[in-house]
Amino acid sequence: MPHSCPPEFRRKVIDLVAFGRKTAEVAQLLGISDQTVYVWCRQRLIDTGQLPGTISSDLSELAAVRKRLAELEAELAIHRRAAELLTRHLRLPPGARRARPGTQHSCQPRHRGAVADAPPGLQACPATGAPAQAPDALGRRPGGAELHPSGPGPVMGH
Repeated sequence: MPHSCPPEFRRKVIDLVAFGRKTAEVAQLLGISDQTVYVWCRQRLIDTGQLPGTISSDLSELAAVRKRLAELEAELAIHRRAAELLTRHLRLPPGARRARPGTQHSCQPRHRGAVADAPPGLQACPATGAPAQAPDALGRRPGGAELHPSGPGPVMGH
């Protein structure tokens, strides 16, 4: 596995090559691969704008982003697995449906007078079993939903 050399050491190696010493000689003298010296010299040319390529600071930033992406993908996989297990554990019987937050149960009418016309207590919510209740004088229902004056559907939070 490759080992990391301090930036100071890299600069000195690059300077030796820049002052005319042969790459193979510098590599053998310092106990590193001549290919490593070539890569360091090439990267210095890129960093100084003499060759096209990605500069060192961008490479380190890119490596950090890739590491963070891998962490987030692992976290997402954990959440997906947890959701899958919870879904399996909390399966509803066939025909039963969960109501989404902010929506009406099937027992709640979509128009103003529908519950008021029915005798109280005769209609019950199939999801919760709770009796349906008519809106008060302001059009509000127990639980926060109110009927919109212009037509069907609840208006939340007025």
